Amino acid sequence: VCALPLPTNRNLALRATPSSFPPRLPGSPNFGEFGRSASDAELVPWPERLSSEAAGGMSAVRSGAARTLRVPGRHGYAAEFSPYLPGRLACAASQHYGIAGCGTLLILDQNESGLRIFRSFDWNDGLFDVTWSENNEHVLVTCSGDGSLQLWDTAKATGPLQVYKEHTQEVYSVDWSQTRGEQLVVSGSWDQTVKLWDPTVGKSLCTFSGHESVIYSTIWSPHIPGCFASASGDQTLRIWDMKAKGVRIVIPAHQAEILSCDWCKYNENLLVTGSVDCSLRGWDLRNVRQPVFELLGHTYAIRRVKFSPFHASVLASCSYDFTVRFWNFSNPDPLLETVEHHTEFTCGLDLSLQSPTQVMCVIS
Repeated sequence: VCALPLPTNRNLALRATPSSFPPRLPGSPNFGEFGRSASDAELVPWPERLSSEAAGGMSAVRSGAARTLRVPGRHGYAAEFSPYLPGRLACAASQHYGIAGCGTLLILDQNESGLRIFRSFDWNDGLFDVTWSENNEHVLVTCSGDGSLQLWDTAKATGPLQVYKEHTQEVYSVDWSQTRGEQLVVSGSWDQTVKLWDPTVGKSLCTFSGHESVIYSTIWSPHIPGCFASASGDQTLRIWDMKAKGVRIVIPAHQAEILSCDWCKYNENLLVTGSVDCSLRGWDLRNVRQPVFELLGHTYAIRRVKFSPFHASVLASCSYDFTVRFWNFSNPDPLLETVEHHTEFTCGLDLSLQSPTQVMCVIS
């Protein structure tokens, strides 16, 4: 295992183009050969000074060292806590950093002694994202490099229940709608399209076009039925309306590729974007001329960003600079803490809906 040196220049920005970084590892520094052949799934505690706020003023004790599970021969891309079971989470992983080989869906359970694999499912291409069903605690969807989505049932140790193959290039993002009564999944692909799916139907319901480069992130609004956002290599954040079957707002959010976006859980008009330019920017949909906040500190591309489900102004981000950072954008000094013990790219990130003191990270 080799830890690569971190740059010391705070203003360094990696402005890569799709042809200049390894395929399927967007925005990554060109470090040549990598030193690891396994991924790490880690449960990371919240920063201690944030825990008491997020827990509503109650004292929360930091648990110390992160819980780590190494999976030989796999590199993690995404993670998501189950919305039903407090101790269960899913990880999407790939061989060879997703450049070649197969993928694996890992279902993990956590207890006092650490993490254990409850079940694993293999797929014939790299898996890049995962999302749990909002209607069934056993069901989830993954997406992969062969342009397909897969529907899985964790109660059955078999292959996927269904495969949806319409995208013509890698599918990099999937998200299951949180709105009650909507059994809908949205997917974003390198073919520059977003597709809408009902998992009970074998084909997509609608295709949304407009992005001029690969799509890295798609996510439903937790507030507005039928509304979702997408982030792309064309440097824009776009807000879409399912009912109108078109784009509502186009935001030129960065001067570099945007790898991740998320909706605030407490404000239906607020989103955050994370970019290859190393910045996080907040956007109020009522006035998108300027970001409402900008967070600087990462030294390489930001791979994933998530708002806290427990605190209106708190978020977490992970980056190719090997760090996970916690922020409160309402503070004069917004950076709460930097977790620096990782020795590889941090690609996946999720915050538990059940516990205000748990963060899930996947290290590639």
